[in-house]
Amino acid sequence: MIRIGVDFGGTKIEAAALDADGRFQARVREASPGSYQASLEVVRDLIAEAERQAGMSGASVGLGTPGSPSPVNGLIRNANTTHLNGQPFQADLERVLGRPVRMANDANCLALSEATDGAGAAFDVVFGVIIGTGCGAGTTVGRRVLAGRNGVAGEWGHTPLPWPRPDELPGPDCFCGHLNCLEQWISGPGFARAHGTGEDAETIAKAAAAGDPAAAASLDDYVDRLARGLAVITDIIDPDVIVLAGGMSNVDALYDRLPAAIGSYAFSDVFTTPVVKALHGDSSGVRGAAWLWPLEPGG
Repeated sequence: MIRIGVDFGGTKIEAAALDADGRFQARVREASPGSYQASLEVVRDLIAEAERQAGMSGASVGLGTPGSPSPVNGLIRNANTTHLNGQPFQADLERVLGRPVRMANDANCLALSEATDGAGAAFDVVFGVIIGTGCGAGTTVGRRVLAGRNGVAGEWGHTPLPWPRPDELPGPDCFCGHLNCLEQWISGPGFARAHGTGEDAETIAKAAAAGDPAAAASLDDYVDRLARGLAVITDIIDPDVIVLAGGMSNVDALYDRLPAAIGSYAFSDVFTTPVVKALHGDSSGVRGAAWLWPLEPGG
């Protein structure tokens, strides 16, 4: 049984064909176009090529997208790939492909991938975090995505930075229209902006690891801010595991330092939740999109 997963990113779109054991039978990608109609065409062509390479046709299709479809009218909202906003993306894809499409936020796809056969596979409640060019999250319970009544569960990056210090207020503007969103602090660009030298996040993290005092101080602040955000999640859903993905997840120091930092803010006398790196890395988005169609018929 072959499933097609599509990961619709801001810079690239990837489609992959997975067999029932999660093995890749095909992987193809293209740069993300800058218009809505072109996006539909690229997704269509990538799916056709993935099926051709896998030697089959008519596979189930799952798609991970920035933002999410509104449960009211199916139109995409909250996407930082702004040409998708206000568009009936799922319905148009189903029309172009001539088959049903299941769609979920890309961070929900990450969480589902890691819960299915990744770093969270041994746990019931998985909180998956993307800390890359943006910040998003998803939750799965029993390997099922928790989307929420309004379809916005996991929009953690657009909650305020918890317990802000005076020097963190009023906070940076966010494209969503609010101030001091968590994404503006704990994404890669947010980390770089807070450091203030014009260097990118990877360069600053490497300098911190090498002992540069200014970079190390910025990383201290980053760990503290990320811990505050994750402590709030702990207080609300207390997940069994926290899985990190995205560019900032490659900062090895996070895994040693975050548990104690989260525990210092969580409303609990104990914090034993593992904080682990995504097993499938950049592949989790496309894998999770494929797993939107479960193994069981009718699931």
